[in-house]
Amino acid sequence: MRHWWTKWTVWEYFPWWLANVPVYGIYLWFALRARHFFFFSNVNPAIPLGGAMGESKKAILDLLPAHLKPATVFVPAGAALSDIENLMRSSGIKFPVVAKPDVGERGFLVQKFDDPGALGRHLRRYSADFLIQEFLSHPMEATVLFHRFPAGGCFGITSVCTKEFLHVTGDGASTVRELMLRTPRSAFQIERLEREQPDLMARVPTAGEVLLLEPIGNHARGTKFLNANNLIGPDMIAAFERVCSEIEGVHFGRFDMKCASVEALRRGEFLAMELNGVFADPAHVYDPEYGAFRAYRHYARHWRILFELHREQRRRGIRPASYREAFRIIQDYFRYKKRLQDGQVR
Repeated sequence: MRHWWTKWTVWEYFPWWLANVPVYGIYLWFALRARHFFFFSNVNPAIPLGGAMGESKKAILDLLPAHLKPATVFVPAGAALSDIENLMRSSGIKFPVVAKPDVGERGFLVQKFDDPGALGRHLRRYSADFLIQEFLSHPMEATVLFHRFPAGGCFGITSVCTKEFLHVTGDGASTVRELMLRTPRSAFQIERLEREQPDLMARVPTAGEVLLLEPIGNHARGTKFLNANNLIGPDMIAAFERVCSEIEGVHFGRFDMKCASVEALRRGEFLAMELNGVFADPAHVYDPEYGAFRAYRHYARHWRILFELHREQRRRGIRPASYREAFRIIQDYFRYKKRLQDGQVR
């Protein structure tokens, strides 16, 4: 009951649809001003619908300079495991790896695998194209949200978030499941982990042992997001401006990355696991200390930036997607996601 109350009263744990109700209002205000419900779609002309939904992760990674990309292979639906292993060997990818659908968001079907058998079973279950990516062992995971105005050259970073992965600390007597029940963050993940790792839940960690429960840095999987906007400064902005100037057709986005240290992050030295488009959240607002009021102020700020970018793109002759095109992309995406959520097997 205590954890149920937390889910409905603490901003960080609000259900996605509820947390976004004020954001819908912010969006509608700017859509009415722009006189186009998909005004944001011309902000990133290199990505269909600006990266709002249904975009290919591979296609976006292909836009990045080579030095920013981890080793990644594209696996079409239905590929044989032997062919996948050959692709991995030719790209220098060894286990462990991360598999993620080429189309998807919020950690949907993203999973780490330590051996070919488990990877093969996962890919056989879902009729979808996947990316297989080397598992990066860098000690720090972060996100950086940026924008750049093409005509005026104005560049900015409006959100930096670092991550603390879901874990428990053993007391020598309690099982992992009992330890997870002690905090809402981990308690909300019990059902999923009982399904995915039942043996882990019965384990009794030794006193003081820190046990990592989830290696994927997604908030929906229990990762704690921490506000790191204090890192934003002239040096970091200059470093990321150089990086982003090499990415054609993307003016608003969020890097999901791993790096060696805070200093490396400030220097723009990282590997980008993904680059998200116009619907990328300012992830720092999910810091437990942040609160809903401050979060919505930042959402308003980011939608204003998208609106200003849209207007500049219109002045440059770049129009938003037509309603017909936008609705086709949305319809195709929801059909695709429903099929995967239903766990359809080929």
